[in-house]
Amino acid sequence: MSMHFRQLAQQAAADGTISPDEVLALRREAWPDGRISPDEAEAILAINDHVTAPTAEWTDFVVEAICEFALNATDPRGHVSDETADWLIGRIEHDGRLDTMTELELLVRLVEKAESCPERLKTFAQVQIERAVVFGKGPTRRGADLQPGCIGDAECALLRRLVFAAGGDGPARVSKAEAEMLFRIKDATLGADNAAEWQRLFVQGIANYLQGWQGLKLTNRAEAARLEAFVNDRTSHVGGFFGRMARVNGNGFLSATREVAFGRKGAARDIAGEAAGDAQVTDLERLWLDARIDADDTLDPLEKALPEFLKQA
Repeated sequence: MSMHFRQLAQQAAADGTISPDEVLALRREAWPDGRISPDEAEAILAINDHVTAPTAEWTDFVVEAICEFALNATDPRGHVSDETADWLIGRIEHDGRLDTMTELELLVRLVEKAESCPERLKTFAQVQIERAVVFGKGPTRRGADLQPGCIGDAECALLRRLVFAAGGDGPARVSKAEAEMLFRIKDATLGADNAAEWQRLFVQGIANYLQGWQGLKLTNRAEAARLEAFVNDRTSHVGGFFGRMARVNGNGFLSATREVAFGRKGAARDIAGEAAGDAQVTDLERLWLDARIDADDTLDPLEKALPEFLKQA
């Protein structure tokens, strides 16, 4: 970290404000080599602790800079390590919560951009949104919007981005924990003046958990490191590997509905068949859904909309 960068950081932290010109100066100092160092990442978050009225320019800079550090500071690039996730949560949480929308936007964007990340990073961000909805306090709420038991446009947009983000459990795959979170929010906001988007998000999220394809898993950080090492190993049987990749069937292409696991021999997977099977709601899934619908002995409007959506899907 350069002396000029350190001076800019100290100046911004001293008066609690940061101007667009200062943000531009920090950008120029932070990215001469296209990378963010650990010291620079720490300094940027230290400034953010003191900025009382963050501008859009400042939020964009923090999000871009810390995402660059978290995703690309260590190999394999694009994956958030356990150590980085623990550092970031410990660095931005304040007694288990977030204070600013900049911090929450950082978490959401990181989960969106990451090829994989520890699930606790995604869960931590979702907890912040659920608390804001239930208690009316949190980084998504400002001034007149402080209404406990009500879900607004901001929370709906953030939840949709998180639930269907690529990082964490998988792309466009809603986990059981996320489905249960959606039910908790639904129960906490019944009868409130909720965002128009909320019912659609709820039924789509629950339907995805019940009918979405759960078979395909993203490459996690350990697998990505192993694959990267294999590709970079010039002494292994790389020629034979690429030769096997080049084999085609009688039509000139490998079947689009079959997948052979990397590094393992065995029968190819029938992906189309797996997806069709997962689209059927199982007895266990039906029991899970019935238990949540029957919990309060009433059928509310969102629960009524869910079976119809499942039928159409």
